[in-house]
Amino acid sequence: MTKRSKTVAIAIVGAAAFTLAGCREEKVDAATFPDLESCMAEADRGGTFTVQDCKESVAAAETLHVEAAPRYDSVAVCEEQHGAGACGSEATQTQGGSGSIFMPLLAGYLIGNMLGGRSGMSAGQPLYKTPDGKYTNAARTNTYSSNRGAAKLGTSQFNKPATTAGKTPMTRATASSRGGFGKSSRGRSSFGG
Repeated sequence: MTKRSKTVAIAIVGAAAFTLAGCREEKVDAATFPDLESCMAEADRGGTFTVQDCKESVAAAETLHVEAAPRYDSVAVCEEQHGAGACGSEATQTQGGSGSIFMPLLAGYLIGNMLGGRSGMSAGQPLYKTPDGKYTNAARTNTYSSNRGAAKLGTSQFNKPATTAGKTPMTRATASSRGGFGKSSRGRSSFGG
């Protein structure tokens, strides 16, 4: 009887260890770039991403920007969240939105190699300035010290945030009640230059 209970206990411990290992988030090669050209220049130098990865990821990030960028009811509220000069109208950024809704301007791109290794499937997120001069992704899951550099990041940094297009824009009160756009991030990363 004790032999059986030891076997069961070992099996349970082994299963628990396997389950915990499965819960760890996969880390992928990621990089931030201020623009498409700097990503492609890095690709030409033999970086982690190919020129095609850059083009696809930047296009995906720009689409995500149109769909999920934070939207504000005034340029003043937007600039409180993203800094002076870091906002523009939805109409100019989406070619068809409202001129009375304001969004942060793209301040760079976060690109991740989702399959690992060179020429894997890549993903992109837009980067926005925060009022303290840092950068955050559209999902607000992380704040980065720079829009130029590389690191290993969890795949959750590339999750698609909720759509904001067509929704009521944030007012000063709603932005404050949420702690501000850049204040709700759960993690911080530092990208070297």
